[in-house]
Amino acid sequence: MTRTKKSTRAAQYAALAAYLVFLAFPFLWLISTAFKPARELGSLHPTWIPEDPTLDNFRQAFDEQPLLRAAGNSLIAALSASLIAVVIATPMAYVMARHRNRVSKAATGWVVISQAFPFVLIIIPLFLILKNLHLINSLLGLIMVYVVWSLPFALWMLVGYVRAVPAELEEAAAVDGASKVRTFVSVVAPLLAPGIVATAMFAFITAWNEFFFALVLLKTPEKQTLPVILNRFIGTEGVADLGPLAAAAFLATIPSLVIFAIIQKRITGGMLAGAVKA
Repeated sequence: MTRTKKSTRAAQYAALAAYLVFLAFPFLWLISTAFKPARELGSLHPTWIPEDPTLDNFRQAFDEQPLLRAAGNSLIAALSASLIAVVIATPMAYVMARHRNRVSKAATGWVVISQAFPFVLIIIPLFLILKNLHLINSLLGLIMVYVVWSLPFALWMLVGYVRAVPAELEEAAAVDGASKVRTFVSVVAPLLAPGIVATAMFAFITAWNEFFFALVLLKTPEKQTLPVILNRFIGTEGVADLGPLAAAAFLATIPSLVIFAIIQKRITGGMLAGAVKA
């Protein structure tokens, strides 16, 4: 029996290691490519570790395209969209989780159905609406699109977190004379902190990496976001400037990795704190 358990656990660890290698392979290859000189990029026998590491690809990437300005645009759009989506979704999720009626069921159905809509299906009416509002080629218009697009997912995540909060805590607060608003702010919201942070993180990463809406809605280079600028490293004939593209793409992944590394600890700590309070 012990041998069977050990072999099962060994197989699980092996599968997990293989999965991690599968996930890490593109990123590690991206890093390797970013530091390779041009002669190694054209080699018929590529190697994992650059034989002659160089920063020329990074210099060329910054010389060819306005990466810092594009990163600033992406940061503004992603941060604004994630914060607004969380602020709107948190009270909505509370109502949907605590008051199960026809309205909440219809809202839940909307959440599920909206995730099945492809981008191409809504881009034309969306473009016309923003055009009438004079929000084409505007970061404000793009932020509005990101908020609407991420709101269903934010609701879906937060409803689960709200349902995990014991209703007895709210009943005890009501007995003490707390109003609904004060109960939500003082009792429920602190316990939802891990879920709010996780939802904001996923909304941020989604907006940071989004390409299609930004490509269609932003026209001038001064307003374009980082994913759109990265596309410029690919020529008209589909030939990529591989070195600078890899360098720029590597830099574009750093904010998401840093944010995840910082927030992950707070999510875990918040969950433990919430469990103790509950």
